[in-house]
Amino acid sequence: MNVLFIEDDAMNRRVVKDMLDVAGAAMVGAEDAEQGLALVEQQDFDVALVDLRMPGMDGLSAIRHIRARGDAKAAMPIIVVTADTAHDLRARCLEAGADEVLFKPVAMDSLFDAIGRLMARGAPDGGVIG
Repeated sequence: MNVLFIEDDAMNRRVVKDMLDVAGAAMVGAEDAEQGLALVEQQDFDVALVDLRMPGMDGLSAIRHIRARGDAKAAMPIIVVTADTAHDLRARCLEAGADEVLFKPVAMDSLFDAIGRLMARGAPDGGVIG
């Protein structure tokens, strides 16, 4: 499994990478949305994790860019990972094209459950992380 994590905080990227390592998943980190979108151009990912608040382009804009691609990458599962707790946040994320929303600090079981649900939904063999 190849995971893209678009997150400006290096410590958050490291924590999630350590979690994914346990499951044998590879993670590529992007420091901002622009770098993340460039990585989507260059590589194939099974799932993207996207923070909302970053310098420059925000996470919702990045999600909209991915969904507007018009190719197979536009259907990539996207999980928002955020510390934002606005009452309408979940609805805004889903409207932008996110598939799931997780709140920081993210627990390993919550992350794996979300990825597993999304991968099973898109995989005819019910494939999950690992």
